[in-house]
Amino acid sequence: MADVLVTGGAGYVGSVCSSELLRLGHRVTIVDDLSTGFKNSVPDEACFFELDIGDRRGMQSLLRDNRFDVVFHFAAKALIPESVCNPGIFFQENVAAGITMLEVLREAGIKNFIFSSSAAVYGIPEKVPIDEDDRKEPVNSYGETKLIFERILNWYAQAYGWSVIAFRYFNASGATSDLGERHDPETHIIPLMLQVAAQEREVFSIYGDDYDTPDGTCLRDYVHVLDIARAHICALQRMNQPRMSLYNIGLGNSFSVRQICNAVEEVLGKPVRVRVAQRREGDPPVLCASPCRIVQELGWKPEHSSLQEIISSAWHWKISHLESQATASLR
Repeated sequence: MADVLVTGGAGYVGSVCSSELLRLGHRVTIVDDLSTGFKNSVPDEACFFELDIGDRRGMQSLLRDNRFDVVFHFAAKALIPESVCNPGIFFQENVAAGITMLEVLREAGIKNFIFSSSAAVYGIPEKVPIDEDDRKEPVNSYGETKLIFERILNWYAQAYGWSVIAFRYFNASGATSDLGERHDPETHIIPLMLQVAAQEREVFSIYGDDYDTPDGTCLRDYVHVLDIARAHICALQRMNQPRMSLYNIGLGNSFSVRQICNAVEEVLGKPVRVRVAQRREGDPPVLCASPCRIVQELGWKPEHSSLQEIISSAWHWKISHLESQATASLR
């Protein structure tokens, strides 16, 4: 069993992955500054430190007192619209603070590192599905910071013999019974649609219906968060090999925004109010992954990523979350 340090483990994907690690018997320590994460998303069995990864002294203190076999790095600024209008904070948090963390890890002798990257590194693809070796030209600073950090990690692998795996996510979605997607502000399609269905939001906005796609709306590849966690578990078996490996986490097929709207209505059995708004800056028309490399090399097999399960799991978690909030407010 491994001792795993998880940065950003109070966030959406980080908390689910931490829970899966614990379920399989691994030991988990979470570092999160709670700027976007939630303390009640941290699994009870995990050790938790409220700490910024860019806090050199804090990280050094943690690593003096604890030994880790591998780091799972989820912590990041991730809202794409914000990255377009305020890029500086993204380079500070995702790159500069990340380098501080890497140097502390190097001082502590840690060489196994799994990085949460993004499909945003590709920008507007030349072809779909996208292969890992395809051209990378990000169209927003979020994607640029992820690409820069990938390149930094590649140099660490070459210079210091690190074993690095970077996963490029294509639309993490869905929920477990205990953990789901909650951002403030929320920008992702499925939780936004469910907010409308739960009468927390008046209407869902489709940002542009004039893209060069079959129905004019953007196409995306959706993967259940449990399948993303499974990919990270598969990666544990490939550690201690000094090199950098890059993998898409996607299914190889995509759905339009309108198709997602229709699927949500079908799963919930009721209409959800939708309107068309102007395009958002930094949104590529199509993002769809080729999963061939991760399937062949890591043996990854998605088991939860049908649209039906993604949407229904997210809705069941949301209803449960709303009920627990209501109960807590009555106490």
